Amino acid sequence: MNIAVIGCGAIGGLFLGYLSEVGKDPMGIVKEYQLESIQKEGLLIEGPRGNKTYKMSVDTRLKSKVDLAVFATKINDTEKAIVDNHEQLKEAIVLSTQNGVEADYILKKYFPEKNIITGIVMFGATYYPPNRIVHNFDGDLILGSMFGGKIKGFERVKEILSAAFKISEIGNIKGAKFLKVFINLNNCIPAILGISMQEAFSDIEIAKAAIKLNQEAYNVVIKSGIELESLPTYPKEKLTGLVSMPIDEAAKIFSKVMTSLSKEPLYGSILQSIKRDRPSEIDYINGQIVKLAQDNNLEAPLNRKIVDLVHRVEETKNFLSKEELLSQIKNIL
Repeated sequence: MNIAVIGCGAIGGLFLGYLSEVGKDPMGIVKEYQLESIQKEGLLIEGPRGNKTYKMSVDTRLKSKVDLAVFATKINDTEKAIVDNHEQLKEAIVLSTQNGVEADYILKKYFPEKNIITGIVMFGATYYPPNRIVHNFDGDLILGSMFGGKIKGFERVKEILSAAFKISEIGNIKGAKFLKVFINLNNCIPAILGISMQEAFSDIEIAKAAIKLNQEAYNVVIKSGIELESLPTYPKEKLTGLVSMPIDEAAKIFSKVMTSLSKEPLYGSILQSIKRDRPSEIDYINGQIVKLAQDNNLEAPLNRKIVDLVHRVEETKNFLSKEELLSQIKNIL
C-alpha cells in the first residue's frame, strides 16, 4: 500500500518514523517550517525504542495517490488537510488518530464510512520543532469503526500497522473514544499554567481541581446516555473509581499517577500547540463535554471555565500561576 502520514508532529512523527523503520516507506506531509530540516537532517526520535534519526520522504502536499492516509494533524487542521490533498485521497482508506470524537465525523464529510478507520492512540510523545520528538511512553494503537459495518481493507491495514505498533480492536469504539477524552481532559491544566504534567499535578490542590473536572465530565457523559468502553491499559473502572472516591484520596492517587508518567517532562497536546502559536484542540476535549452538556440540557460550568481560560492563554500568551488558576475556579469548585 502507498501510505501517507498527514501531520507529522508528536504522534504523526512516530507513525512516520516507525513505519519507515519496518520498510513501509510512508510519505510524510509536513508544515513548510519542518520540510527543510527533515529533508536534510532527518527526524530524530528519542524514547523507549531507543534514539534514532529516521530518513524518509516528506513534502508539504501529496503529489501522487495513496491507498492509506493516517491523519495525525490537530483536529482543527483536518478539514484543510483533506481539501489540500483531496485529489490524491479520493479512494484512500483513512485512519483518524486525533484526540476527541469529532475527527471521524469530519472525515465522513469527504469519505464513505467503509473507508474510515477510527484510531485511538495510547502512546504519548512531545514534539520539539522542527524535527525532534521525545516518545514519552509506549502503548497500543486501537482500531475500530465509529460507524459500524465492514471497513474496506481493514485486515490489510491492521497487518501493515502491526509491524510498527501493538494493535488492539474494540467494537464500541465510540465509548472507548469518550473514555480517552477523560485521559486527555486534564491536558488543559498544564496548558493554562505553562508547565509540565509532572510539575502541575505534583500540587495536590491542582490535582483536586483535575478530579472535579473529571467528576463533572463523567456526570455529563453518563446522563447523556453514552456507554463508556474500557481501553487495553485503562479499564473504565479506573475512572469510575476515581470520580466516586473521596476527593482527598482521589487527588493523591491521581497526583502519583501523573507525576510518574514519564522521566522526561511531559507536555500535553494543548500546551504544545500554544507554545507553537497554534490553535489548540481544547474545543474538542473539554469543549466536547461542554457541547454534550448543552445538547442534553445539562451544566458543565467548570469545563466551560477551563475552556475559556485556555482560549485566554492562547490569545495573550500569558500563563497563570497555580494560585491564579485556583482563584479563577474557586467559586465553581
